[in-house]
Amino acid sequence: MSENWVVVPTCLPLVIRRCHACSSDRFRANGKFRVNANHKLLDAWLLVLCAGCGETAKLTVFERTNVRSVPPGLLDRLHHNDPGLAAELLGDPVVQRRNRIALDWGGAWRLDTGPDRPDREAIDVSVRFAARIPVRPVRLIAEGLGLSRAEVERLIRAGKLVSAVRLSGKLTGDFTFTLKR
Repeated sequence: MSENWVVVPTCLPLVIRRCHACSSDRFRANGKFRVNANHKLLDAWLLVLCAGCGETAKLTVFERTNVRSVPPGLLDRLHHNDPGLAAELLGDPVVQRRNRIALDWGGAWRLDTGPDRPDREAIDVSVRFAARIPVRPVRLIAEGLGLSRAEVERLIRAGKLVSAVRLSGKLTGDFTFTLKR
């Protein structure tokens, strides 16, 4: 029997970055952008609010970019504060590296497992990620099967839960596993 699970974001993740005004290191992205024009050059920032003091910080999307090199659709999305664009930009490794930030996905995703499954000898599960969310596969499997993480670890050691990918550490990409009963 084959199943499909999906890891879906439920909200924007917290941004890990030190606040210059207080000692907090978490910022909330609210999906607002600021675009500034200086003659034919554009700057664009994603605005984030400090979780501790509410101070606003700017994450650079692009700076000193010629107006003609910015696609009109992107410019419209920036002007209309598109929350989907904010999610895309936060997940972009280039934007993360440019701004020296990391993301805290705790509580910002859910696992959709579909309908309940009857007891079978073996279950093949394909896990798909709707966004680049770093999650421990053992945690996903435990949540999806309704087991404890220790029980999932025991199944792995016993060879009853197998996968082509390493199940320790964190993954952000699709994987499959088989549970043998």
